[in-house]
Amino acid sequence: MIDKSKLKVRVRFAPSPTGFLHVGGLRTALYNYLFAKQNKGVFFLRVEDTDQSRYVPGAVEALLKTIETVGFEIDEGPVLKNGKITEKGKYGPYFQSQRLDIYKKYADELVAKGHAYYCFCLADRLDQLRKTQETNKQPTMYDGLCHNLTPAEIKKKLAAGEKHVIRMNMPKEGQTIFQDLIHGEVKFENKLIDDQVLVKSDGFPTYHLAHAVDDHLMETSHVIRGDEWLSSTPKHLQLFKAFDWSAPAYAHIPLLLNPDRSKLSKRQGDVAVEDYLKKGYLAEALINFIALLGWNPGTEKEIFSLDELIKGFSLAKVQKAGAVFNL
Repeated sequence: MIDKSKLKVRVRFAPSPTGFLHVGGLRTALYNYLFAKQNKGVFFLRVEDTDQSRYVPGAVEALLKTIETVGFEIDEGPVLKNGKITEKGKYGPYFQSQRLDIYKKYADELVAKGHAYYCFCLADRLDQLRKTQETNKQPTMYDGLCHNLTPAEIKKKLAAGEKHVIRMNMPKEGQTIFQDLIHGEVKFENKLIDDQVLVKSDGFPTYHLAHAVDDHLMETSHVIRGDEWLSSTPKHLQLFKAFDWSAPAYAHIPLLLNPDRSKLSKRQGDVAVEDYLKKGYLAEALINFIALLGWNPGTEKEIFSLDELIKGFSLAKVQKAGAVFNL
């Protein structure tokens, strides 16, 4: 087992190639980059491209070009060399779509240990279950029907080629408690957490399984990501526990909001970093602006170079509440 507390700081930015880089994604990358450089650690890039239906050709190249433009140096992962994508680092491949055999091995291990199970429920049944739960004002979650299948029934269904997913066998007793580096102590009742799908019917892993396996194998020390993932963290911690792995430290940063305090979206203006660069905004100005959306240096200073941000940034001074993106 790897003791992450004794490891060199290794943080990752792990975008999906579904279009241009969102300003919220840039801020996540920035906070990871500042934390890595401040601690003389490693900032690496991993492309989470297991959802092939949302893949946009050219998105990875555009992403790498933008990261280069704003001044972030990628220590490991995909980089552009003479306009072509190449990889550097010993933990590759850094594209999740090229790591499917790895995820299958670990999914099979979870099933063998009883921490995951095959689910053969079709979409119609799941839709009806969700509607019934909503009508009865119950939490919408899987009811564990397939968890009760006998080994003989599972074998027969698999032999017949029945469509299936692999679900996590989430413990239903007790609480999952962890220390978030921004929110402090966070508690979740296990009985209210869904048996998450880990492997989809097409054989591709979901984010939940893939990122946990990769964060372990790539020796990620800290996961700095958006607040929207806070409620999923107990599932991820239970996966680390099931594998008997040390989990990374987690820091969930506040969402970027529209002036009406809704989640920042395309409907209320530009959200792509490329849009601002094309309009003539300086990369340095954009980085300075985004750094201060959620982080307060505790002084009157308002203008920082990237080097000054590296010296002054602190996760302890990142606020919990969402930050308004106001042009």
